[in-house]
Amino acid sequence: MQTDLRGRDMITTQEWTKEEIETVLDVAFDLKRERATGQSHPLLRDKALAMLFFFTSTRTRASFEAGMAQLGGHAAFIESHTTQIAHGDTAREIGDILGRYFDGISIRQCDWKAGNQYIRDVAAASRVPVLNMQCEVYHPFQVLADLMTIIEKKGDPRGKSIAVSWAYAASYQKPSSVPQSLILLLTRFGMNVRLVHPPEYRLRAEILEQAQENARRHGGTLETSDDMDAGFQDVDIVYPKSWGCWLTTEDPDESAAIARKYEDWICDERRMGLAKEDAIYMHCLPADRNIEVTDGVIDGPQSVVYDEAENRLHVQKAVMGLTMR
Repeated sequence: MQTDLRGRDMITTQEWTKEEIETVLDVAFDLKRERATGQSHPLLRDKALAMLFFFTSTRTRASFEAGMAQLGGHAAFIESHTTQIAHGDTAREIGDILGRYFDGISIRQCDWKAGNQYIRDVAAASRVPVLNMQCEVYHPFQVLADLMTIIEKKGDPRGKSIAVSWAYAASYQKPSSVPQSLILLLTRFGMNVRLVHPPEYRLRAEILEQAQENARRHGGTLETSDDMDAGFQDVDIVYPKSWGCWLTTEDPDESAAIARKYEDWICDERRMGLAKEDAIYMHCLPADRNIEVTDGVIDGPQSVVYDEAENRLHVQKAVMGLTMR
């Protein structure tokens, strides 16, 4: 267990060692047990977290607010469009000033080619930890919760197989931060990862290279495929979700036209039947119901989406408790 994480930023799990991530999981499991048994844990009494949102949120906002309250502190919701951030506050100013007011700064900024850099610019100017609530490249807290859920449901993740698959959605062109963060983290824990997507929905080359190196070093594998059925065959876990074809086009009309070619990329009961009999279905939510996934799957006995959503609370509390104390 690592005990020297005070002041650390969490922008991507890739910048934390495997031992440090295992520490987060250990603490998250402890905090979950304590909450289940009614034990209070005010680790951050009188501490305050700034939560800066450039994008809408349900689970992220709710879990960070609840988590800070359960840790004995306070979370302040700050929306970019209703503050002076929309009228000229720079990333440096936000980092320097909010770093003087608060004990931590969390940010969700998913603008293409801008979000991750903004978070890093805030972090460079801040004297307190900066936590990435999602950018266009990474979604660290989601995948920490995903790994925690896999351990709960499947035990030791080493050797387990997962299909990280694109799925059709009729809504907006979503960030690719979840699949990118998944393949980075799960390969470090010895999992056999199948990345499945149509040709237009490729991920960043540098992310794929890092994931391949993680797999080589930790005994896992990373395979890619453009066949959803083949990707689901005999896996322990399926994680199908939509993401945008950002590396193919940034034009929303062109991206919508590309997506319509793959409307049959849905996680339905037939595809779940291709996976192992005891396979679990995962999704970060919200899902486009009966477009991205059928009600029968997401509400069915193999779905663990609500446990997965709950675990966001516990991993976030663990990171806050370790970095903001």
